[in-house]
Amino acid sequence: MNSLEKDVKNFMEGKYSMSDFNAYQRSAATTAIYTDKVVYPTLGLVGEAGEVANKVKKVLRDKDGVFTEEDRDAIAKEIGDVLWYCAALATDLELTLGYIASQNELKLSKRKASGTISGSGDDR
Repeated sequence: MNSLEKDVKNFMEGKYSMSDFNAYQRSAATTAIYTDKVVYPTLGLVGEAGEVANKVKKVLRDKDGVFTEEDRDAIAKEIGDVLWYCAALATDLELTLGYIASQNELKLSKRKASGTISGSGDDR
């Protein structure tokens, strides 16, 4: 089992906590060098999310949707950039990733319990 497989296994077994998100956020903050609080990470987040989508699109178009290890690694790097911008934006808004993740988890579990996990709209 390689390190990625071990990491995924640990994740699926619940061996991570919301504090892990906060630790990442603190680490990411040490590399945040910009002056336009909120605006810079928001624009960076949108740009990096577009890069993720573009890499997925090319796999669908050029490789019939078959993701190689190289494709997954390239997409993982872009998702890492998305994560960094999420952390930077949260920091600028005085939020923690742990709080955001726990609130999102709560929202989704309530939707699942009420049978509204699919559909659209924030207040379902």
